[in-house]
Amino acid sequence: MQSNKMSLKQLFKYFKLAVSGKDQEFTSGSIRKAVFMLSIPMILEMLMESIFALVDIMYVSQVSVNAVATIGLTESVITLVYAVAIGLSMAATAVVARRVGEKDLKGASNAAVQVIFLGVFVAAIISVIGIIYPKEILGLMGAEPDLIAEGYGYTQVLMGGNITIMLLFLINAIFRGAGDASVAMWTLILSNGLNIILDPIFIFGFGPVPAFGVEGAAIATTIGRGTAVLFQLAILFYGYSRIKVGVKDLVLRVGVMLNLIRVSLGGIGQFLIGTSSWVFLMRIMSEFGSEVLAGYTIAIRVMMFTLMPAWGMSNAAATLVGQNLGAKKPERAEQSVWKTGKYSAIFMGLVSIIYLVFAPQIIILFTTTPNVVKYGSLCLRIIAAGYVFYGYGMVVINAFNGAGDTKTPTYINFVCFWLLQLPFAYVMAITLDFGPSGVFWAITLAEVLIAIVAIIWFKKGHWKRVEV
Repeated sequence: MQSNKMSLKQLFKYFKLAVSGKDQEFTSGSIRKAVFMLSIPMILEMLMESIFALVDIMYVSQVSVNAVATIGLTESVITLVYAVAIGLSMAATAVVARRVGEKDLKGASNAAVQVIFLGVFVAAIISVIGIIYPKEILGLMGAEPDLIAEGYGYTQVLMGGNITIMLLFLINAIFRGAGDASVAMWTLILSNGLNIILDPIFIFGFGPVPAFGVEGAAIATTIGRGTAVLFQLAILFYGYSRIKVGVKDLVLRVGVMLNLIRVSLGGIGQFLIGTSSWVFLMRIMSEFGSEVLAGYTIAIRVMMFTLMPAWGMSNAAATLVGQNLGAKKPERAEQSVWKTGKYSAIFMGLVSIIYLVFAPQIIILFTTTPNVVKYGSLCLRIIAAGYVFYGYGMVVINAFNGAGDTKTPTYINFVCFWLLQLPFAYVMAITLDFGPSGVFWAITLAEVLIAIVAIIWFKKGHWKRVEV
């Protein structure tokens, strides 16, 4: 009994340390403790992101079904921005973690600056497209004229202000690679806390602020993220993190930038394959009308709430792999991945039971429209059937990325998403007339296969010899 009390006391002590962001050494000592210390702030960070996503959709669902469908269509396009941001952030985490493991903090800072330069350049191009062509973007996604008329402002603001998305991703990836997971956590708490406060003000109007409808959700999100980016830059420049950047560091370093581009190309390709498949799935779903599309969008938002903690654990695995490879401890890196994968799979298994049993009750929290509830519940149950595999697969895939081996997950995604998921979804949903459930089953089967292939390939150990 005494030992249980001690372990709980120790657990609470570690929790406080993890959240406070005290400097920790992740290349020696207990692997379980290292996983815990990195995972806790990353899980809290991702939970905050998913809480905002749920609150956002709750507010918007009070505007109209078209408003919810607009968010679904816009986010399926904006995921292409996420693909670039995540691809670059993978390179940032891998390179920064490797330099930190090698005790080369100057090299880590140089990499951080070049990543930010790249992010600003890419975001500027996307902003121009988003500001000029929002109606055309929604039209390409199959939106009906009334939806375009109501929702194009949302698309215009969100894509026009995508630099806030890009930099939030990239700078947090730098913090994570350095092992400063708590800094990334507090940044997202600031961003999403502001979003939750500003959302109803801009959507429904308050005092001198007019009601912008669904466009108000994009305005609130951009302001919240923009404020958080300023906070991140202050931390980088004033040195509250391991990574410190001065004005003298703001120069173009071609060698460092080319190395980051080389590592990030696999990551960008990997997520472009994954996210473009989501775009095509959303296009197939739009064939079944706004109510089915709204049910699918709500279900995906709900699932993100529980996928985020698993994503947090997979980010912890990436940092541990990068730092331990930098410290020349490949076996410790591998053990970290198996332990993290086990914890993630257990968590996702518990969540899947809740979704399978309570799917309709969960969707009703967001809408009472019968068809939206019906298809949202169906989506939740079918996709949750593969949750244990997702949990393990996410960790192993991100471990490759943490090692700088971004090509392997790209090949795995290409086969599982483009060669399997998309043809299967189209044939089942449209050709064989199974409707939306054909798309849901295609998602589940592809994710299960990704996990199995990733585990088999990870065991081969080629990732241990990758140089970044």
